[in-house]
Amino acid sequence: MTRRGSTGRARRTAAIDPTWPPIESAPAAVDVRANLACSGARLVNLWPASLGGEAHFGEPPQADRLASVARRAEVRMVVVTAGANDVGFGDLVARCALDWARSDEEEPTLCRGEAGAELRAALPRAQQGLTRALRGMQEALAVAGQGPSDYRLVVMGYASPFPPGRLFRYPESGWSRLREGGCPVWDADADWAAGEAVGALAGAMREAAGSAGAEFLDLRHVLDGHQLCDRRAALVGPAGPSPLGAEWVRRLSFLQGSARESLHPNAYGQRAIGACLGLLFAAPRGDYACHDTPGRFIDGMRLEQMPQLSL
Repeated sequence: MTRRGSTGRARRTAAIDPTWPPIESAPAAVDVRANLACSGARLVNLWPASLGGEAHFGEPPQADRLASVARRAEVRMVVVTAGANDVGFGDLVARCALDWARSDEEEPTLCRGEAGAELRAALPRAQQGLTRALRGMQEALAVAGQGPSDYRLVVMGYASPFPPGRLFRYPESGWSRLREGGCPVWDADADWAAGEAVGALAGAMREAAGSAGAEFLDLRHVLDGHQLCDRRAALVGPAGPSPLGAEWVRRLSFLQGSARESLHPNAYGQRAIGACLGLLFAAPRGDYACHDTPGRFIDGMRLEQMPQLSL
């Protein structure tokens, strides 16, 4: 549906993702899908310039780019995923990998204690920064003539890149976790990353969404069974990739270029998340968690409504 502007011409409808590309595959009834993401961006790159927002890689702040889109199209949904770069999640996991490489199974050096403390210390500031970003986007849309009832503002959480340690298909000893799987972490650190770390980040993001009147989409379990080195999935073999049996996450790498994509959903993972967004677009407003169904691909994604958040 479109709303007619002052010129009498119908404006196009748009769904916008300032931070991730799954919006491009989401089955949503809109005319335009705009991906405003910029690799490596931090929350300050989402704020409008009027609130101190900064450009990134030559691109204006993402709230200002959103305003430009809103002047041309009727925005129906804005999806925001941000905060992991601000708390240094990738760096923390990289340090866990180094601890794995520098210690042995008899005396493992675990990163979860120190990394967990650093994450907890960084989360309050990240939560404030995300709230500021959401307020800035609301302000940008208001200037473009769109009120809160015209669109849905959604904070989308992060998917866990690792399964619990007990589900790794490679042993802790030897070098197969590094050389074959690209998942060089101890089981205990994988448990921390998949559970406490991603959970704490999701909690802070949901609170930021609630304080700004936005919705929240929890993705913690959307890649279950297809995570990095998960024994329920497999590396691509001679028969080629298969969404039903393959991993949906990119391996940890320290090579220039590929390092930015480490632990991010691959093409299959992006499409799975896009299916979740399509389900959300068709659902009533609210907070939801998206889950996959074992043995199925995008047609197996399902939403579960979350209990109301008490702020």
